[in-house]
Amino acid sequence: MIESNETLILGYDLEYWKNFGIKKEISVDISPQTNSHILLSGMSGSGKSFAEFGLLTKLILTDPLGEFYFADYKADDMFECLRGTPRYRSFKQTTELLDIVRDRLDLRMSGKDKTRHPITLIWDEYVANILAVMREDKAKATKVMNKVSEILLMGRSKSVRFICSCQRPDAVVFPLGSRLNYGVVIVLGVGKSIYEMLMPDHLELIEEKKEEFNRGEGAVLLQGAKLRFIKIGQVNDMERMKKICIEALSKPIDGGEA
Repeated sequence: MIESNETLILGYDLEYWKNFGIKKEISVDISPQTNSHILLSGMSGSGKSFAEFGLLTKLILTDPLGEFYFADYKADDMFECLRGTPRYRSFKQTTELLDIVRDRLDLRMSGKDKTRHPITLIWDEYVANILAVMREDKAKATKVMNKVSEILLMGRSKSVRFICSCQRPDAVVFPLGSRLNYGVVIVLGVGKSIYEMLMPDHLELIEEKKEEFNRGEGAVLLQGAKLRFIKIGQVNDMERMKKICIEALSKPIDGGEA
C-alpha cells in the first residue's frame, strides 16, 4: 500500500547553510488539519519558477495518491515539458482547471465525493492572469477570484489545496483579504515592496538580511507567525524531476476520481 507523508520539505535554513554549511531542512505540515495553501512570490530572476517546479515535484513525491493540476498562464519555458499533458493548461485556458477543482470541492462538501486524497491546483503567474482577465471581462475576473477565495476558505478540511505563484501579489486580485488565507508564504529575492505586502510584521529583520540574498534565497512565513530564511536547494537530476511531474499531470481527468 502506498502511504502519504504529510510533511513537505520546502527548502533549507539559509542561516545554517551560509554560516555552518549545514543543510537543515525547513518543513511544513500539509495534513488536512493545517492550512497548506501556499503563496510563492518573487520578481523575475529570483528563482521563483525553479522553486515552483521543485515544489510540484516534492508534493507529488510526498503524496503519490494526490491529484495535481498546473495552470501556466504565460506558458513559461521552464514548464515546456508539461505542455500537452491532460492536467496542464496555459493562457486563456487556465480557468478550466479552476472550474474542475472547484467542482471537486463542491462534490466533497455535498458528500457526493467521499474521497479525501489531496487535490492541488498550482497557478503560475496568477496575478498577471487575473489582471489580463480583468481587462477583457471584469465580471469573469470577479467570478474567478471568488472561486479561488472559496477554495482558500473551505478547501482545507476537504483536502483541496491552492498554490499561487506570482511576481507582485497586488491586493486588487486578492479580494476580501484572501492574501491572509495562505498557511505558507514564500518570498524570494530582494523586492522590498513584496515583503511589505506579505510580511509587514517582520520588515526590520528582513531588511537586515535581504541584501545578502542570492538567486533562490529569501524568507518564508509559516502559518502567519514563524519567519525563517530559506534557500531552495539544487536539483541533481532535472530529467527525473520532469518525468515525475509529467507522469502526475498525464493522468486523464475524471470528475469522480477515487
